[in-house]
Amino acid sequence: MTVTAEEVRERLKAVKGPDGADLVASGKLSDIAVTGGKVFCSLTVDANVAKAWEPVRKAAEEAVRALPGVASVLIALTAERAGAQAPGQSPVRPPQAGADARTVPGVPGIDKVIAVASGKGGVGKSTTAVNLALGLRDLGMKVGLLDADIYGPSVPRLLAIKGRPETIGGRTLRPMESYGLRVMSIGFLVEEETPMIWRGPMVMSAITQMLREVEWGKLDILVVDMPPGTGDAQLTLAQQVPLAGAVIVSTPQDLALIDARRGVAMFRRVDVPVLGLVENMSYFLCPHCGKRTEIFSHGGAKKESERLGVPFLGEVPLEPEIRETSDAGLPVVATKPDSPHAAIYRGIAERVRAGLEKKQVGRAAPKIVIEG
Repeated sequence: MTVTAEEVRERLKAVKGPDGADLVASGKLSDIAVTGGKVFCSLTVDANVAKAWEPVRKAAEEAVRALPGVASVLIALTAERAGAQAPGQSPVRPPQAGADARTVPGVPGIDKVIAVASGKGGVGKSTTAVNLALGLRDLGMKVGLLDADIYGPSVPRLLAIKGRPETIGGRTLRPMESYGLRVMSIGFLVEEETPMIWRGPMVMSAITQMLREVEWGKLDILVVDMPPGTGDAQLTLAQQVPLAGAVIVSTPQDLALIDARRGVAMFRRVDVPVLGLVENMSYFLCPHCGKRTEIFSHGGAKKESERLGVPFLGEVPLEPEIRETSDAGLPVVATKPDSPHAAIYRGIAERVRAGLEKKQVGRAAPKIVIEG
């Protein structure tokens, strides 16, 4: 039996908001998406009353979950502040001296959270995140991996994970496991070819829930594979947890480095330490003749890291073996640990760990203010 969006909507009419109006009549309910028994929608409320709406969101999820044919439910609570941003006004304001600083707690059981980010897509960020996580695992750390790329989740394929996460107590999700990593991705909850047509607030809420409503257990480090760019997802993560640092992935050419600069500037703006830059697709070494070719130029990320005053973590070659193992869900660090390419990723992991040890422990997350 397959549940329909109309059946979900009818069930939500029985759930009342703080003002007594049912959710459908309130006008706060988004379009309802149903895919293979998995239900997704959001409630958009004013930021000033968001706390009062959280019990309503939970009640709505419970009501929908009781419908025959429902496999899982995700109702995101999105809070929007009234007022528009003035032309030319920065959307993010760092904490001011003497301001009412707000300390955001970390994720229970997780010692450190780091973001792996890129200014643009197509630079190999997800492959880097997976192999970095495995490299940290090889250093004796307990590691989790969160795929925060809501629109284009790659981690399920990169780790060849199939199936759905179990639910604990009807709400908390148990992470999937692969190669000794605990893993969570929106890709486990929707079909691979299903487009995620979500607005920014829904993306922000989904990332928050995957951080805080997953039974991660005890982890030394959680590696977060961020979506490309410098938008809602990055700001949400910086606001929701005290990030221990960020790794920026770029290719050597000037166009990619422009976007990498934006990534470094964004994390600095929200007071997140930049652990360093990785130059991916740095060069190509012909497996037949041994000739080295610098397809996308070479050394640009290292020069940029020196200019920006951030560490250079290493260069990864454009190598068919890395691509082949990634496509097959057999990441090179896990399946070919003695290869030179695995050694490169482990070297990057060692430099990331060393960078984390130098950073301040127990940082409070920055207070992000949307100016209106």
